[in-house]
Amino acid sequence: MTPEYPPNTSWQVRIIQVFVVVLVIVLSFFALTSIARTLASGISNEATPEATIQEGLDVDFVVASGSTASGIAADLAAAGIIADAGEFESAVRASGAGNQLKAGEYVLTSGTEADDLIAILVAGPDPVEVQTITVIEGLTIGEILTSLSEQTGYTETQLAAPLLNGTVDSPLLPDEAPPGYEELIRWEGLLAPDTYEFRIDATPADILGQMASTLARRVDQLDWSVIEELGLNEYDGLVIASLIEKEAKLDDERATISSVITNRLREGIALQIDATIIYALGENRGEVLNVDLEVESPYNTYMFPGLPPTPIGGVRVASIEAAAQPAETNFFYYVLIDSDGTHGFSETLEEHNRKKEEAKEAGVLTP
Repeated sequence: MTPEYPPNTSWQVRIIQVFVVVLVIVLSFFALTSIARTLASGISNEATPEATIQEGLDVDFVVASGSTASGIAADLAAAGIIADAGEFESAVRASGAGNQLKAGEYVLTSGTEADDLIAILVAGPDPVEVQTITVIEGLTIGEILTSLSEQTGYTETQLAAPLLNGTVDSPLLPDEAPPGYEELIRWEGLLAPDTYEFRIDATPADILGQMASTLARRVDQLDWSVIEELGLNEYDGLVIASLIEKEAKLDDERATISSVITNRLREGIALQIDATIIYALGENRGEVLNVDLEVESPYNTYMFPGLPPTPIGGVRVASIEAAAQPAETNFFYYVLIDSDGTHGFSETLEEHNRKKEEAKEAGVLTP
């Protein structure tokens, strides 16, 4: 039998029903929360087993610049040097050494006590023994490898290997060597002359990779739009730079010599640069004879117009800059007119020949 309600009280019953349902839900939520907290408390009160590590192992470890104590602690634990990162971090905090841990490369022994590790990291890594290597400008690739061999103790074969097997690369490296030449000539001019510091245990790939990347960066930093207007590219610019390197004795003449080269290229006139003949001959006898001008070689700029197929030696920054930004001149010729390295520049062959005769009379040139 259905109970009877006063006709105007049904809405009150529905409100009471809703209230009861909500009350049950709320009480259930608090009950479940209480149970969860109790379980979590029980779990947290259980002893967490400490990670185990294999003690007595020497481990290479790097502290990156800007690392925090917590970050170092986590890295030490991940490397298996310590068992508890939190314990180490607490020890660092207690010692007040949080801002004294030094970046660098370490060899740490697993299982070392936290206080001892802190002392090591505060003292800093052992000094790295370095060697200074100097490569002068103008050397051919073969001469560079000889110089590096004398300075490092590596053989020339060991030094050539990373260049030939692809371990060291360069964005400027041509796809193939000129016909009749060994593969190593592809690397001509692509190693930057400079003074470098390397770790004493640096490998040939370390050394040559740094030299190659330095040269590529120097070339990439310049604006080559001037020679690009001649249909040339950055590699051609490096070839021009190597000619300037061999021809210029004075820095303030490099851009002018560059202008002579670009002017002749623009007009399709053979460069006729003696340094390319010496390169083609493979030796410098102190003078270039008329018979030498007949040498069959793509590097013979008397016989073949345009640039030689590769640079003819290593180049300094000033020569690369001069190649990228030649002076604006109408010169097509130059000749040495003073023993201090000064050249005389000319627009016409007649003027050039006159300066050449004057240089011979002054004893600057061989008659």
